Amino acid sequence: MSALPVSPPKALTAYRPFWAKRFGPAPFLPMSRAEMEQLGWDSCDIIIVTGDAYVDHASFGMAVIGRTLEAQGFRVGIIAQPDWQSAEPFKALGKPNLFFGVAAGNMDSMINRYTADRKIRSDDAYTPGGQGGKRPDRATLVYTQRCQEAFKDVPVVIGGIEASLRRIAHYDYWQDKVRRSILVDAKADLLVYGNAERAIIEIAHRLARREPIESLTDVRGTAFMRRTDDPTAEGWFELDSTEVDRPGRIDDLISPYQIVDDKGCETAEPDAPKPITIHKIGRIQMPPRDHTVVRLPAYEQVKSDPVLYAHANRVLHLETNPGNARALVQRHGERDLWINPPPIPLTTAEMDHVFDLPYARSPHPSYADETGGHDGATKIPAWEMIRFSVNIMRGCFGGCTFCSITEHEGRIIQSRSEDSVIREIEEMRDKVKGFTGIVSDLGGPTANMYRIGCKSPEIEAACRKPSCVYPGICPNLNTSHDPLIKMYRRARALPGVKKILIGSGLRYDLAVQSPEYVKELVTHHVGGYLKIAPEHTEGGPLSKMMKPGIGSYDRFKQMFEAASAAAGKKQYLIPYFIAAHPGTSDEDMMNLAVWLKKNGFRADQVQTFYPSPMATATAMYHSGLNPLKGISRDEARGEKVDIVRGERRRRLHKAFLRYHDANNWPLLREALKAMGRADLIGNGKHHLIPSYQPLTDGSYESARRKNSTTPKAADKPAMKPATPRKGQLLTQHTGLPPRVTGASRNSPPRPGKPAKR
Repeated sequence: MSALPVSPPKALTAYRPFWAKRFGPAPFLPMSRAEMEQLGWDSCDIIIVTGDAYVDHASFGMAVIGRTLEAQGFRVGIIAQPDWQSAEPFKALGKPNLFFGVAAGNMDSMINRYTADRKIRSDDAYTPGGQGGKRPDRATLVYTQRCQEAFKDVPVVIGGIEASLRRIAHYDYWQDKVRRSILVDAKADLLVYGNAERAIIEIAHRLARREPIESLTDVRGTAFMRRTDDPTAEGWFELDSTEVDRPGRIDDLISPYQIVDDKGCETAEPDAPKPITIHKIGRIQMPPRDHTVVRLPAYEQVKSDPVLYAHANRVLHLETNPGNARALVQRHGERDLWINPPPIPLTTAEMDHVFDLPYARSPHPSYADETGGHDGATKIPAWEMIRFSVNIMRGCFGGCTFCSITEHEGRIIQSRSEDSVIREIEEMRDKVKGFTGIVSDLGGPTANMYRIGCKSPEIEAACRKPSCVYPGICPNLNTSHDPLIKMYRRARALPGVKKILIGSGLRYDLAVQSPEYVKELVTHHVGGYLKIAPEHTEGGPLSKMMKPGIGSYDRFKQMFEAASAAAGKKQYLIPYFIAAHPGTSDEDMMNLAVWLKKNGFRADQVQTFYPSPMATATAMYHSGLNPLKGISRDEARGEKVDIVRGERRRRLHKAFLRYHDANNWPLLREALKAMGRADLIGNGKHHLIPSYQPLTDGSYESARRKNSTTPKAADKPAMKPATPRKGQLLTQHTGLPPRVTGASRNSPPRPGKPAKR
């Protein structure tokens, strides 16, 4: 990871351990008083309340934070999936000496509970047996309230993906309105966002020194509330967000290396921006960033004005680079919400420290049956999916607008050392029951961004681009895959390791920059199928997603097939696509369906756009404007976005993805006729859908001859779509277990790797 030109933070391992370090690490962090007594504890210093079952593994948030705090010498207890109907379960471990840490779990509780159609999910991958309903809606709010009822004088610090993505006034898809910051509604003392190791360690040590939690206003990666007339806010230079990015017109971003011409244009309009020119001498005089706060429009304003909401969302995304981000403030009633700049990314040594902690790599023993195993009723699906996988990095610089990794983990890649990754594979081989020699995944939010980053620390610290690979790969980006190739080869050469698969999402437009990587991947690390995510084929929706054109997919496909043939293997690509994304017209979905049929793909499950909190695409969905192009009330300047609303239109877009499903044919026929594309209806190979309609008794009727009982021979294809040949089945990952740090696609992603395709 490149160094950032900000004050270097204190290393995770540089703190003097708390006195309770003498107890040593626990086999599992305790979940009962009996376990505490066995460890010799009379109390917990910190209690973590989580909406997930406790799995002591680095892919699960409660384990990472708990073990990180334990390494600092603190006694940490876990209350997992408590009954929230009363405060009693929150008293199970007694009163914590320092604070409660509250998280909804490894994903937003609303996304965990409801589908993109707002229907209740039948299961929960983070619960034993996959049982649903073991956590409340808006779990962070509920858990915080119960903690305060249990011990009203104990500070509560909220975090995790739910708090992180709701740290500001945000559009809530389930209520179809803008909600206040979760910190306001939860009435917690402090909010920690992003990867929280740095912040939570500093908070714990300062509270242990008896500093009041109200004084912790200078911790990066945190948000807190203060009164608008609080004298402690003095000394800050306040910059109105409309000066950063005016919602009245579209402004170019000001480069820190550009100089303002002090000679104003006398013929310019009074409200026109001053011209910016470059001179040989002089620089813009700006106040210090560490004492500058950008004031966003108040909650009451963004709640009622979608234009200001989109503006606030755009400014927030401009302030996500830890190297140049400024503090943000947003008024909520009589108080201000302060959001400090993002945390400084972890160094490789710090990443190794976090992942080398003594995880048991197993669910807590309380979930085991009487024989000591985990039967069908107690298995935790999310754990079963990642038990033989290894996370090698964090972050993503792709910037996909429907994804929330940038808002949570950031776009600077934080990589583990090769030695640390190898040690974990060896430990998994030697200690994890059931290991057969197959490593199911060696990846992260994106499979192939390991040790990739900006060539220049200075450029990286000053950059405000939301993506390093859109609209094309930045010339300042180091795209070498050599460290990843080297690690793959070393890992698959380990004794006892038969095969290493790559299950994380692959950024194929980056992979094509390294033919050697594609050859290594295809030859040794693909298990017959490789899932990638072009998301769409049409330029309109792709530009709103910030995804490359379908030409990049075609180039990767050629390389993939050539490498497979050279290796003597029959392997197939399985592409993912999204329906109903902002900026997608009915014609776009029709063209995608035609492309799918032409290429022999049939979608098994369909991914529908899910407006997750704080994502740029969600701002598009709510406002109908494109924050990527700037926000303006002037229709001639701003860009309107086609929003897919209403049950019928969303069903239509899903139907195009499943054009082969006979249940969708009546809807598609009606739509195609309305679009003037009835030429796609018929029984030939060049048609999208047939003219006949199967009936429940196994017969069918012709769409042209509804009253006929004996259709023409030409109207008599198979009664249902034929089973596709191997390699033609296009599956989507709706319903898979969620990833540990975020849920940014429309369905829950896999644990350990925030959703990013």
